[in-house]
Amino acid sequence: MNYIDGGVCAPAGFQAAGVHCGIRSKNTEKKDLALIVSDRLCSAAAVYTTNKVKGAPIAVTKAHLENRKAQAVICNSGNANTCAPNGREIAEKTCQLTAEYTGIPAEDIIVCSTGVIGEPLSMEPFERGMGPLVQALSADGGTMAAEAIMTTDTVSKECAVEFELGGKTCHIGATAKGSGMINPNMATMLSFIATDAAVSPEMLQKALSEDIKDTYNQLSVDGDTSTNDTVAIMANGAAGNKEITEEGPEFETFCRALRMVTEVLTKKLARDGEGATKLIECQVKGAPDADAARILSKSVISSDLFKSAMFGEDANWGRVLCSLGYARADFDASDIQVEMGSGKGVIKVCEHSALYPHSEEEAAEILAEEEITIYVDLHQGKGEAKAWGCDLTYDYVKINGDYRS
Repeated sequence: MNYIDGGVCAPAGFQAAGVHCGIRSKNTEKKDLALIVSDRLCSAAAVYTTNKVKGAPIAVTKAHLENRKAQAVICNSGNANTCAPNGREIAEKTCQLTAEYTGIPAEDIIVCSTGVIGEPLSMEPFERGMGPLVQALSADGGTMAAEAIMTTDTVSKECAVEFELGGKTCHIGATAKGSGMINPNMATMLSFIATDAAVSPEMLQKALSEDIKDTYNQLSVDGDTSTNDTVAIMANGAAGNKEITEEGPEFETFCRALRMVTEVLTKKLARDGEGATKLIECQVKGAPDADAARILSKSVISSDLFKSAMFGEDANWGRVLCSLGYARADFDASDIQVEMGSGKGVIKVCEHSALYPHSEEEAAEILAEEEITIYVDLHQGKGEAKAWGCDLTYDYVKINGDYRS
């Protein structure tokens, strides 16, 4: 398996585009409407936010995916279409408009929105932009689509891999957006994944649902679960492999390729957290089981006190133990070891749940790097997991203090 260029358009048969259509009235330079299409009907699967308040597009997408088929994704940024007047009607009309211009049935279209909650949204920008958007569709359009779904993101996020199934060369490509309001518990922000591998809808859903447990669901920027989180995947079978319909070596290969893509995107999302200066990874091992390890690692990177310490380059390991201690996981806290590492080295700061003598100067030097890893060993089982987050900075408050402007 190898990483390749191309993002969501790396798989055969996919095109994408992104344009400015006017949803962002105050920023005419920023793209705000994205389209991803396959040249044929795809197996499709998705996971969604667990927030009880959900964006109207989620209800429409769920209805369209009842048959587990899709051929296109239409997504706007700048307005979440959540708690908005006539929200569902807008989402449905967006699919109908997309159908008119692409020839793809409206019921085979996934629709998503991201941006400000509770703002009115009209069809006028969609009507104005759909023609240019469809005309711009290209096999090189993945980056344009990635840019068009950004909100407070500072960079677009893409990834793709190439791998083999049954002697056929296959690809998985994806894009994702998210910078704030990130604390998923079923999906995360928005992520659209495409593959030219042939995979049945049932196995596609199984692969996605299992994958997010160790990737997107292990990400937190600020502890807020969005109303619009959606991860959707489409498989068009253009690679020509025998369709994967059950578990086995081919399915395992597909899942490994999917993991390569989603883990990279998870890290990119964490690194681009609002106001962030550091990517933080927490690795927990020696937990009673994998579920406990997931909960514990995510508890560490979700702690505002810990995140603040990382911003200040302060090796305050007590905040690591504190966040482990209040996590809703069953484990023995008597023999915890904590190490902190970066490109400058690794330093042990805690052993047997107590201070391990170390140089504060050396620790500060290690924590001055842009990518930091916290290693936790509980010494009581084989459970392992990783979680990703970022530091908490002054700029996070500045960004969210005037987000609507």
